[in-house]
Amino acid sequence: MILLRMVNHNFKQSVSSAGIFVFCIISLFFLSGCAVIISSATSDMMEHLSDTIVNNDDLTLVKTGAPAYLLMIDSLISKDPRNETLLSTASMLYTAYADLFVKDVGRSRKMADKALNYANQAICLEKKDACMLKSKTFEDFEKIMSTMKKKQVPALFALGNAWAGWIMANKNDFNAIADMSYIEIIMQKVIELDETYKDGAAYLYLGTLATFLPPALGGKTELGKRYFDRAVKLSQGKNLMVKVLYAKLYAKMVFDRTLYDQLLKDVIAADPYVPGYTLVNTRAQLQARELIDGADDYF
Repeated sequence: MILLRMVNHNFKQSVSSAGIFVFCIISLFFLSGCAVIISSATSDMMEHLSDTIVNNDDLTLVKTGAPAYLLMIDSLISKDPRNETLLSTASMLYTAYADLFVKDVGRSRKMADKALNYANQAICLEKKDACMLKSKTFEDFEKIMSTMKKKQVPALFALGNAWAGWIMANKNDFNAIADMSYIEIIMQKVIELDETYKDGAAYLYLGTLATFLPPALGGKTELGKRYFDRAVKLSQGKNLMVKVLYAKLYAKMVFDRTLYDQLLKDVIAADPYVPGYTLVNTRAQLQARELIDGADDYF
């Protein structure tokens, strides 16, 4: 799973959200009023709060404020444990927060475990034979994936996203790395059902998986390039992290300095303020600058 100007509109949105976080947490502990109110429109509220986070360009503010939101989600799930949308949203946000902000290995693993647990609960509610997927044999897993329908894409993508985050949090464990084949099957199914979902994000995951390891250890760099190219096309410049990962994982791996520089310069020159992507784009631009500055040490 940032060096930019603060936009006053986004700042006001974030301050407003922080106020909501504080009010709801106080109510949950002392009045229980907020939980009752939210329970009648949980999904709608989570969507608006999630939008506020992903459309903010101040990473420090989000890093500080988001934990309160995550605690609130945990509380809401405890009140409504069969809300698939809420479970998938929690899974995606826990994964994103750990990826963007958590450096401590132990804490990262805890958050990855929680995200994967929420995603597994969501997919189980969506499809009964998809419960406890991680404990199933690979053959049974493939059979279950083959029966997935388009309406199940959101829960399926959330599962793949959380599982990938879990692998990264446990990347020193060879048993975890072995799970990469499951992520590949999940994202291939997402593409089969709806390749445009989240602007082609499944291709980004497949590109990352294909280039995660060097060719000598089983990496598939040219396949990864095709996946990244497709991700670039489908994202239409919205998700700047696509080009950052393309440069970092593929261009750097094959020592293509021309492609590397062009991808990162494109990211730096782009407008990061895109609905649904502002936060990740802000992070992408920071990473792009860091990668450009350190390029001479590698190439």
